[in-house]
Amino acid sequence: MPDVIISLIDQKSLDSIMAMPIGLMIEGMESRSLRESRPKPIPPSRQFDVDLEGEILELIDENPNIDPDKTLDDQNIIYEEKLELLLLMCHWSSAVEWRCWDARLFLYVEPSLDYEVKSTESFLTPKIWKDFSSALTSSDRSSFIESVVIDWMSRRESLGETMDPSLDPRILPTMESHQIISGGLFDIIEKWRVDGLLILLGREYLEARSWHLGEKRLEDIIR
Repeated sequence: MPDVIISLIDQKSLDSIMAMPIGLMIEGMESRSLRESRPKPIPPSRQFDVDLEGEILELIDENPNIDPDKTLDDQNIIYEEKLELLLLMCHWSSAVEWRCWDARLFLYVEPSLDYEVKSTESFLTPKIWKDFSSALTSSDRSSFIESVVIDWMSRRESLGETMDPSLDPRILPTMESHQIISGGLFDIIEKWRVDGLLILLGREYLEARSWHLGEKRLEDIIR
């Protein structure tokens, strides 16, 4: 099962790197001086500086048509490669990232909504996360985590599965996993709502054009 990925993007950081000529960006990443332009990280995690530097520099190195004196938007390169670079720049401008198996999101998100989620594809659209964010305003972190665990337990019991740890040693580790992941989800959605950061939505193996930044797909942001 692929992971759905939610990141919170600092608009100023993204605007800054997108306004930078590619050659200057290369220099900053090779010297590691550009790391200072990343937003302050928010726990628990985001993609590492060195990994993103490597991916960005490799993608640029593989494209001999890139003009070092032009910004990304002005590059005359294959559109898909331009979108891949934009997505990497978004990750560079991320303050925090949260990941979860797409199938697990039915357990974490759907109970808080007043409608049925039709498929995992729905979790790639901004609307469902806006609705979920609004629903969470009436809950606190502990209550939300507890509701997730109770719902998970009731689903197991309805399927005739035991909740006795002595009969199934996976129960306690799975419960702890649900608590950690749902707590992280609550935290990132609350940060999004309170701090005014942009939300980046996507999934592992999803083409760059189909990721959402705010209300727009990446393919609608750059040409």
